[in-house]
Amino acid sequence: MSRIILGIDPGSRITGYGVIREEKHRLEYLACGVIKVFDKATFADRLLEIHNGITEVIAKFQPQEMAIEDIFVAINPRSALKLGHARGVLLLAGKIAGLTIHEYTPRTVKQTVTGYGQAEKAQMQQTVRALLKLSATPSQDAADALGVAICHAHHFIQTAV
Repeated sequence: MSRIILGIDPGSRITGYGVIREEKHRLEYLACGVIKVFDKATFADRLLEIHNGITEVIAKFQPQEMAIEDIFVAINPRSALKLGHARGVLLLAGKIAGLTIHEYTPRTVKQTVTGYGQAEKAQMQQTVRALLKLSATPSQDAADALGVAICHAHHFIQTAV
């Protein structure tokens, strides 16, 4: 059984996405990138840009499942609230598209992908590059999103066995 997984690293300014195919316990890279919003836009306009961007990704790759990073405890409560709004828009877009949605903490993603729950961004980038046999290192946000997708694929494999 083959399935396409969309991984998302949510952000109110930069949202990373990564798309992989999992088939017979093998992972294949399909795409990754970021949705950047304009700082000068109103917050509502930025949320609309995030929604439109992820909707385009969903339409292009037709994933069956979405894995998204859960909110972490931020130093700035205002930033955490904005991140929550962005996650809400992303979750809604996934539900409207009929995707099955799974959420993972940043620690779980890092632990699953690198073997260390406190891994630095660079370590995530290099591990994702190696696991998916990429010729270039993805940006931090795209690598994190691919990591979320890899984490989900691994957890699904573990529960399916």
